[in-house]
Amino acid sequence: MKFWPFLPLALALGTLTTCRTAQVAEGYTAYPTYDGPDLGLTFVRGQAHLRVWAPTAEKLQLKLYTAGSGGEPAAEYPMQKSTGGTWVYTLPAQPAGQFYVVQATIKGRQMAEVPDPYVHAVGVNGLRGALLDPATVRPSSWEDDVRPKLAQATDIVVGELHLRDVSMHPQSGIQHKGKYLGLAEAGTRGPSGVRTGLDHLTELGITHVHLLPTNDFASIDESKLAENRYNWGYDPLHYSVPEGSYATDPTNPAVRIQELKQLVQTLHRRGLRLVLDVVYNHTAAAAASSFEQLVPGYYYRHNPDGSFSDAAACGNEVASERPMVRKLIVESVAYWAREYHVDGFRFDLMGILDLRTMRAARVALDQIDHSIFMYGEGWTAKPSPLPEAERALKANVGKLDRIAAFGDELRDGVKGGVSRPTDPGFVGGQAGLEESVKFGIVAATQHPQIDYSKVNYSKAPWTTAPAQAINYVACHDDRLLWDELRVGNPDATEEELIKLDILSNTIVFTSQGVPFLPVGDDFLRTKGGSHNSYNQPDSVNQVDWARKARYQSVSTFYRQLIALRKAHPAFRLPTQELIQQHLEFLPNLPASTIGYQLKDHAGGDSWKTIVVLLNGNKQAVHLPIPNGRYSVVVAGSQINSQGLRTVEAEDGGGGIEVPASSALVLVQP
Repeated sequence: MKFWPFLPLALALGTLTTCRTAQVAEGYTAYPTYDGPDLGLTFVRGQAHLRVWAPTAEKLQLKLYTAGSGGEPAAEYPMQKSTGGTWVYTLPAQPAGQFYVVQATIKGRQMAEVPDPYVHAVGVNGLRGALLDPATVRPSSWEDDVRPKLAQATDIVVGELHLRDVSMHPQSGIQHKGKYLGLAEAGTRGPSGVRTGLDHLTELGITHVHLLPTNDFASIDESKLAENRYNWGYDPLHYSVPEGSYATDPTNPAVRIQELKQLVQTLHRRGLRLVLDVVYNHTAAAAASSFEQLVPGYYYRHNPDGSFSDAAACGNEVASERPMVRKLIVESVAYWAREYHVDGFRFDLMGILDLRTMRAARVALDQIDHSIFMYGEGWTAKPSPLPEAERALKANVGKLDRIAAFGDELRDGVKGGVSRPTDPGFVGGQAGLEESVKFGIVAATQHPQIDYSKVNYSKAPWTTAPAQAINYVACHDDRLLWDELRVGNPDATEEELIKLDILSNTIVFTSQGVPFLPVGDDFLRTKGGSHNSYNQPDSVNQVDWARKARYQSVSTFYRQLIALRKAHPAFRLPTQELIQQHLEFLPNLPASTIGYQLKDHAGGDSWKTIVVLLNGNKQAVHLPIPNGRYSVVVAGSQINSQGLRTVEAEDGGGGIEVPASSALVLVQP
């Protein structure tokens, strides 16, 4: 994510006022906690029961409304104090309204009306909860929906996408622009008949679709969609409710639920799994949140002066280490997996969350489906008061079972550092980055041939299994790959930039670990150089499908590259030990080159030996390779698993010439 000050919608509409500093909860460790499964609104035989945790409240009022916004309460009920600091109320079988809020009185002060933190259905802009059981809202045959098969985590290929970007371009061929249903449309075509949207994703060959936040966020006014505003959505309003601006009718609480489930079902039928980008590390604005209105000071971390600490660089950070915060996060993750059949979660700024919470989420998801994938950003934006040893940082990933993190060592080694955008990186001929790239090639595992003292960021391996490393060279943050290469290599021609682009992701997709690709990078997507497009218009963010038509040869190469990886288990070894056994780097190579072999039918591969040669120099180089006769299956922008040509290496033969800014992959069947 990028970091910016948020103006949450609730504040913009004038429904709440901010406080100058956080009201710190005194003695929160002594607060009673509740272990039951029924927090929030639950239904038994159609009758609604509400339980809200508010241990410091002197009273808690439940108010019903007939509309999602505006008007006066249709009914009001005093909730009864119950166990574990909770308040409860069982609603009438025929309630007086369709929407609800709760209002606490704390130390004689009447707080704002808010939905409860466990709310699962809301009205427009999330101002009120809806008296609706999401389990009753489902597409036809939802009970038959199953996750596509996944043998092992290293088989995953992630494609990242903002839901709006895929459909908004006038030439996308998609009818439901910017909507859940837009991504669910089949048979859409763009310029020159290229496949777009859902058909493009299946054609590309990815296994997992990573959607930027689709939970209810604050920055878009759902009552004014004609304004056509844009935001990535990293400003969460409600953790466990779908965003309304992506629905065809955000005023109807059932529509967003129905349409997101329909999208999931459609993806599954196409063999695609869904990853949700979840933002549990902060909220849009603490003072406006249900957290602060119900239990002031408890849900957030604070500085010694009582102000909100801010490791998220968004104004606050959530105190995941506290029992009731951890419970909310874990149960929210499990809810998405259970109710919406979600297949994976990408945790925004995962380094803010504590290790115990991440482990608990892993356990909860395993009880639903062991194959659900978890990964996140193993860093924070700013310092946090929680000790580093307790946080889910990249350096602590080895303490987490089957939870992955993004590898910025490979990313910045390949194309240049995010903080140094003018660096050309390994692919642009910058020397001294070989060990950083090799670090990513072995998926941040322990390997005897890597000099960790020369790795750009980490001076030691941080994974114990390759599935814990996400390999990538670009994502929604910062510039797209094409734009970054243009900045780092300002004198390069378009033809030369295409070579750098292809070399960059050839490295990613032949490396061990889990590869990650922003959708559209496979046909040189551009945002006009923007490095932070979180609230910029569709003209900047939308996927331009005309570029797929213009760069069809590049698009075809990416499809073939992904297919090559999926066809050969040598690139997808599941354990550190197998990588150490089968992956051997070639010694004594020139600067800005890397060579390695995957030997002895690695992973049971049909190819006995695979040699990967990477040349980041702007001129051809000769690289030595093990003796033998080889079939060339990748040569720059050409791929043919049956072989493009044959070459033979003999003692004293000088090896093989690798053209400038390119890769060669040689195999012995």
